[in-house]
Amino acid sequence: AFGASSGNAARALPAAVDIQPACLGLYCGRTVLSVNGSVETYGDCGVCPRGQRTDDNKICRECVGSPDRYDWLYLGFMAMLPLVLHWFFIEWYSGKKSSSAVLQHLTALLECSVAAVVTLLLSDPVGSLHIRSCRVKKLSDWYTMLYNPSPDYITTVHCTHEAVYPLYTIVFIYYAFCLVLMMLLRPLLVKKIACGLGRSDRFKSIYAALYFFPILTVLQAVGGGLLYYAFPYIILVLSLVTLAVYMSASEVEFFKDLLVRKKRLVVLFSHWLLHAYGIISISKLDKLEQDLPLLALVPAPALFYLMTAKYTEPSRILSEGGNGH
Repeated sequence: AFGASSGNAARALPAAVDIQPACLGLYCGRTVLSVNGSVETYGDCGVCPRGQRTDDNKICRECVGSPDRYDWLYLGFMAMLPLVLHWFFIEWYSGKKSSSAVLQHLTALLECSVAAVVTLLLSDPVGSLHIRSCRVKKLSDWYTMLYNPSPDYITTVHCTHEAVYPLYTIVFIYYAFCLVLMMLLRPLLVKKIACGLGRSDRFKSIYAALYFFPILTVLQAVGGGLLYYAFPYIILVLSLVTLAVYMSASEVEFFKDLLVRKKRLVVLFSHWLLHAYGIISISKLDKLEQDLPLLALVPAPALFYLMTAKYTEPSRILSEGGNGH
């Protein structure tokens, strides 16, 4: 009996040796070292390689999915930020009599478009406009550096990796290409065509970009996850506020003001496009028969402003108040 029990213990020993300790941490995982048929050999618990994230069994698996519609809308929003800022500062510093603003607007559009295409081509798979990605499950996926475990409260196991690959780093790559292309193209263009501007004013839009690109980079590094969930509402609020400010500052009161000045009409349509983008981002167009009618609300704020502007003119209110007394 003793010999039989000893044999059973000997046979059970290898199974006990094969048991690995639990992989602690929310984003720590074991990499697959080799695959022999249906048997996989795993490494130690640690950080997953780039392009992989942990599954439910704490095993690092390669990201083989593709971004869904909401992910592409988020990337589009992050791509639009530098373009909108370029256009704003070009318009701000070009002056009313400058004929170079339109060409600078087109150049900024070309820079951002080329940067976006190059970024997609260099992303995995290289040479294709399609990218492979991991699905975003929750907000903490964007901040894996905050979830490194400390098993003994002394030693920290560093498991920081891009769980939302490549939605986090692809934005930085895109901003880098935007900055490089701007420095290559814009100074030569501005130097030749920026007529009507002083020597110190010609390059102010470029200097502004040298400020807002680092700000956008820090914004993505710190608040990328928050922007991912909040960007549709940010678009809606900013489009409404900026449209109201522009129309009040430009003293747009009637529809004929928009028809006479084409520039104001372009600004109006640009705000409508942004407003429609925000509505599409919120609804995701999952149910077309319910979501598409929401786009009919896009012109509503501008129409409401144009119809009520004459009743809220400050000079009229003051004159009526004076007559009342």
